[in-house]
Amino acid sequence: MAQRFRPTRRFRLTQAEVTIAVVDCAVLALACLLTYWLVTSLLSRVYFLSRADELLGGMWAVIATVFVFRESYQQTMTAAVSRMAATSVSFVLCLVYLVLLPFHPWALALLVGLSALALLILGRPGDAVTAGITTAVVMVVAAVSPQHAWQQPILRFADTVVGVAVGLGAAWLGIRAIRPRLRRVR
Repeated sequence: MAQRFRPTRRFRLTQAEVTIAVVDCAVLALACLLTYWLVTSLLSRVYFLSRADELLGGMWAVIATVFVFRESYQQTMTAAVSRMAATSVSFVLCLVYLVLLPFHPWALALLVGLSALALLILGRPGDAVTAGITTAVVMVVAAVSPQHAWQQPILRFADTVVGVAVGLGAAWLGIRAIRPRLRRVR
């Protein structure tokens, strides 16, 4: 028989908790907007990308921003290191493969497995899933845009760096600059 869900925390938030949540979500939303704009407007001018690559880059950078934005700044830093470790492993494996060979479904599966294995061996088992997802995205995008497929790992790495940097900045702003002021106002 299934156990009933028993919340470990009350469901009703205080007004102060709601205010902090609203501010945190507003900071995150603005950070995502900034990330998307940076990648789709500024980076696209540097790399001369197709519109599809610009949009994919914007989405990928926003995902990185959301991924690192956490409850505390320490959790945010940990998530940023995790995201960059997983992305770096995926970047290396996909770049080496795509410089030498075109996309193939067996390569997708092999590289997902190798990226997870590499992070397990490096003692970062929690990052294996993120590396697998990143590898899958890079390889499928390489299949969608086979011309210059080797550029995809580079582009997705750059998108991730932008997203992580903006996420770190936004978390610092929200957690270290805005929240303390909100607590003083009450």
